[in-house]
Amino acid sequence: MDSQGGPYLNKGALCSPLGGARLCQLAMGCAVMAMVTHSAGYSGSHGVFCMAAWCCCFAVSVAVFFLDATRLHSYLRVSWDNLTVTWAACATLMYVTASVVYPLFFVRSECPYEGCQVRDFRIAVTVCSILGTLAYGAEVALCRARPGQIVVGYMATVPGLLKVVQAFVACVIFGALANGSQFSRYAATVYCVVVYASCFALTALVVIMTVCKRTKTVRCMPFDRLVVVCTFLEVLLYLSASVVWPVFCFDTKYGTPWRPSWCPQGKCPWDSQVVVAVFSCVNFGLYLTDLLYSQRVRFGSTRLPANSRV
Repeated sequence: MDSQGGPYLNKGALCSPLGGARLCQLAMGCAVMAMVTHSAGYSGSHGVFCMAAWCCCFAVSVAVFFLDATRLHSYLRVSWDNLTVTWAACATLMYVTASVVYPLFFVRSECPYEGCQVRDFRIAVTVCSILGTLAYGAEVALCRARPGQIVVGYMATVPGLLKVVQAFVACVIFGALANGSQFSRYAATVYCVVVYASCFALTALVVIMTVCKRTKTVRCMPFDRLVVVCTFLEVLLYLSASVVWPVFCFDTKYGTPWRPSWCPQGKCPWDSQVVVAVFSCVNFGLYLTDLLYSQRVRFGSTRLPANSRV
């Protein structure tokens, strides 16, 4: 028993829907890594990414489950609820990506030269990865704030979850930019890169401040108002980048609207430019949705008396 008369171990970490979801995450992660290392295999940058995503998610999920079960998270100077729902959303996106990339590059209908056993293992890896995606998604659904309730954890709201998706999409954009996109040819495309980096930094700052319980350090205005102001700025910046990037990449004066026939598969600048253009529009839509939802969110912390702030 602890000093407050409660048990040391948190039974809710096991005997609850949330605990069941986390146990499924661990089981699917362990199964995926075991099958990949045993027979399914991986190679190249795509395989390394998938394996890194699965290993990272498994390692962090073990830490989250252990800290929750032992109540040791109370010694951390973080908002545990915000941290866990943020991680669950991030892991869901990583698992979704790996569940698409791995079968796309490693699963074939015919048996490879290694034999049908390898193909079957790769199919099983894909199935377990999809189940892991559902397990992480279930945790997000269980932790998400419901309409009408007082919101204490910002990351459990729709705008908070959108922040995670926005940061993930920005990482996809950065990956495409680094893959020979030739963004340095024009000042306008360099401006777009600055927009992507600036918006990512603002989004990451909001998430970090929320998870680290630093929302009350902003003295000039309430934190929820600051979030809305930042989101509005990001909407304007992404709107400009979503227009400027396609013009300077696909207009005949600066580039080409069609994929060049000489462009190598997997190393074509035009492909990277298309990825950046598409995900710029996706992130613009996410930021716009975030802005609309942010108008309806009020945090539980903003209802505290003024003399209770630290």
